[in-house]
Amino acid sequence: MPLTVTSENQGTILGSGPRLPVAQPSPHTTTVQCPQCGSPKTWKDGIRYTLYGEVQRYICRECSYRFSHSDPSEPSEHHQQLHTLTLKTKANKPILCRVGATETKGAKNLVEVETRTQEKAAGATKLCKEEIKGLHINFLWWMKKEGFAASTAINRAKLMKQMAERGVNLWNPEDVKRWIAQREWEEGSKANAVTAYSTFTAMEGLTWTPPHYKPREKLPFIPMESEIDKLIAATGKIMGTFLEGLKETGADPGELLMAKWIDINEQSRTLSINHPVKGHNPRILSISRELIARFQMLPKVSERIFSSSMKVMYNNFSLQRKRIAAKFNNPRLLKVTFTTLRHWKATSYYHEVRDILKVKQLLGHKTLRSTMIYIDIEKAIYGELSQEFTVKVAEDAEEISKLLEVGFEYVCEKDDRLFFRKRK
Repeated sequence: MPLTVTSENQGTILGSGPRLPVAQPSPHTTTVQCPQCGSPKTWKDGIRYTLYGEVQRYICRECSYRFSHSDPSEPSEHHQQLHTLTLKTKANKPILCRVGATETKGAKNLVEVETRTQEKAAGATKLCKEEIKGLHINFLWWMKKEGFAASTAINRAKLMKQMAERGVNLWNPEDVKRWIAQREWEEGSKANAVTAYSTFTAMEGLTWTPPHYKPREKLPFIPMESEIDKLIAATGKIMGTFLEGLKETGADPGELLMAKWIDINEQSRTLSINHPVKGHNPRILSISRELIARFQMLPKVSERIFSSSMKVMYNNFSLQRKRIAAKFNNPRLLKVTFTTLRHWKATSYYHEVRDILKVKQLLGHKTLRSTMIYIDIEKAIYGELSQEFTVKVAEDAEEISKLLEVGFEYVCEKDDRLFFRKRK
């Protein structure tokens, strides 16, 4: 009888003393090819529970196609057959719903739109964790293929996942409307949920009449410059530099976070915004020598100036802000966010230049409508402009520099003297 070498007798047969461990395959390693694109990059993705036992499910890392192989232990007479179960709705009315259909060969698509729409619309129960995970991945992948921005796709998929986890039937628009209406959210948050579900209906081929939620317009909180300086001075090196950059440039937090070292021009003292957020234009912003020096003191661990993520940065800032507010006994500091510094810069810059088009260019807005709000904010904070001026005369370059640094503006020249003025 031929001798068979197994993992149990390997060490004894080879005479090598102790048994050597046999290499086991990785739990996520598979030899299954995707039936959609043929890629071998498939990953185990949970278990599907059927009337005949458990069936391993897979997901393709190339096209995000989710599938499972037919279970060989299932009776052949049940192949290609739909099984039905009697379920009861909240009104205790029995209904029939489809729970599975097995193919004799190949793989079966678990997220087939038509079948799933019919099942859920008929009164489905709460989705399990694996189904919610698959729904989340498919929705993200669909939005990526449609060209949605990454931040937009993540936020909308997060809302749909939240609804599914709360037991909302996503294939029943009335159920979604009822759930949104019951939330104790602001109108803007409800409007975002409606927009997210409209995107989901586009993927699923559903039709619905969206409810009308209009966000309430509110004036942003504008802190005093001294309060901003306290936050910058009391935070850490990286966080302080990030806050100083937001204060000087008025850039969106996401734009500054994505800035790279090559975007800094030390000679011209500028910072290029080459990764504008949605609705903004790329632009070049002036920065001070002090900010450039603070940039150079940061560790260069990646091509980006700030290598962290926005979530980590904001969580870190929230902890430091709470500590600083308690230290200075100033609860107003708790209202300061990253975007608050952008609002402060726009308001103070308009007060300085009195030109709304320059403010629009600084902020990178594509439309002037988004910038007009700072006219009202500036008027409310600084009041109406005074018609009285303080006049100064300068004769040399040093005097001119000092006047310009404190906000004086050039008026005219006479007898080799330069005249400047500043509103009282």
